[in-house]
Amino acid sequence: MINKIKVIVFDLGNVLIYFDYNRIKTTLNNIDFELGDRFIKKYYDNYQIHQKFEKWELTNGEFVEIMLDWCENKIDSETFMKIYADLFTENTQITELLPKLKEKYQLVLLSNTNFIHQKYGWEKFEFLKYFNKFILSHEVGAIKPEEKIYKAVENYTNQLSENHLFIDDIKDYVNGAKNLGWNGIQFVSNEKFLLDLKSYNILI
Repeated sequence: MINKIKVIVFDLGNVLIYFDYNRIKTTLNNIDFELGDRFIKKYYDNYQIHQKFEKWELTNGEFVEIMLDWCENKIDSETFMKIYADLFTENTQITELLPKLKEKYQLVLLSNTNFIHQKYGWEKFEFLKYFNKFILSHEVGAIKPEEKIYKAVENYTNQLSENHLFIDDIKDYVNGAKNLGWNGIQFVSNEKFLLDLKSYNILI
């Protein structure tokens, strides 16, 4: 395969960092009996609230007000935001590749995320300095696999669609990129990802 790749676009969650909502559940359960179980059930039963926040259709204040209600007002807003964002762990086997990749490619971070997770959670990770640009759902006003968020990447890179390689753990999001002419890899494991890079003649 001829390598036309000029831009490598990474998803964040479950590619560069792992996230675990069970940590939120456990912390809330320690505050009040089964509070975390009740919160997580409401969260997933009403997942459209999460998605609206990722698209900034709900402001930070509006989202937190709903979340505090789901936490039965047993914590304050600052405590909630810290608990809500304490769920990330770096996937160092992949993040350590970024300095080498940056030598030859533009690196863009493309994530469905929200203000709280960014500010109180993943923004602390050192590997982020290797990215040329963050394209974030709550700033763009769109979430993967909506066309608008991929186009925001192209508007930044000023490269042809075929010059982009997108890595995401969710197949529908990879397909959303492929539908626009991008190359795509579904991330399923660190080992498989390294093999997939080689298939694009991107050798680490």
